[in-house]
Amino acid sequence: MLEIDGSVRSGSGTILRLSIALAAITQQPLHIYNIRWRRRQPGLRPQHLEAVRTAAELCEAECTGLTLGSRELWFKPQEIRSDRVKAEIGTAGSIPMLLLTILPICAFARHPVRVDVVHGGTDVPHSPPVNYLRYVLLEMLRRMNFETSLVIHKYGYYPKGMGAVTLQAQPCLKLRPLQLEEFGTMKESHGVSVCTFLADRRVAERQATSASKYLAARGIETSIEVINDQSNPDQRGSSIVLWADSTADALIGGDAIGELRKPSETVGKQAAADFFMEADSKATVDSHLADMLIPYMALADGPSSFLTRSLTAHLDSNLWLAQEILDVRFRVSRSRNLIRVEKSGP
Repeated sequence: MLEIDGSVRSGSGTILRLSIALAAITQQPLHIYNIRWRRRQPGLRPQHLEAVRTAAELCEAECTGLTLGSRELWFKPQEIRSDRVKAEIGTAGSIPMLLLTILPICAFARHPVRVDVVHGGTDVPHSPPVNYLRYVLLEMLRRMNFETSLVIHKYGYYPKGMGAVTLQAQPCLKLRPLQLEEFGTMKESHGVSVCTFLADRRVAERQATSASKYLAARGIETSIEVINDQSNPDQRGSSIVLWADSTADALIGGDAIGELRKPSETVGKQAAADFFMEADSKATVDSHLADMLIPYMALADGPSSFLTRSLTAHLDSNLWLAQEILDVRFRVSRSRNLIRVEKSGP
């Protein structure tokens, strides 16, 4: 049985998410304790409960300790067989974080998988916006031979949530390794600026204009789609995601989420500054994408590597967990002003 102490490294939900995913894929029973030990409210919150439940349904796992606030959990997976599941968070808990839990599992399912997630947050604090997953993470996974699609039915924001998405995934026989050692030259940069029931204030347009001006002043021309969304009359909000790839297949992104009393121009500038910091560093994956890629690199057939701007707590946690659970080894070193992450195992 896998024994994982959730208080080590970041002590956050990322340890729970990746432990569950890798246990399901390897069909190893898991005991995880001290769940989210370093968070203000330790233990399982609604989004974590639903993430584990969804993962359990995909692999017909037996679960013990799956209750709100629980700091200890036993997870006994079987073969990944289910091809259609529904998840209902019930709060503004992060839909993208739930998807980060189950995506690796879907890659190794027996059949194509459809996951419908409802009543959650698509664009909420302390989580990547749903369009970051759609245009950055899922695009990189496509290059690794994992084909997915993500449809956003309703955007959902803090505090009510009420968002809904559908993920469809085609299992892959083998994940293709990544070799991202050079940035190359940036291709055209893109973006999507969304507001829900805020068109009268031109929120999405103002976010896009502010981001475009910031980047243009630094020599980067950006094409940003403006979406005045009306999918969720129960919840107003906004977000902006920017991304670009390069001639050497590097992929970077930046994002920001609207907040009460934060001007739209500030939101746009924040996303642009985040994006520009990654682009200017010549990293081959941005610091958010880096930790998300670790399970796929660990499971890919052959060595992989990338350059990223910093060794974040989430990246450090995922590197540690992948090596604890799988027969792989990662090496972290410094390359000029960047961090080089290399998987050298099987």
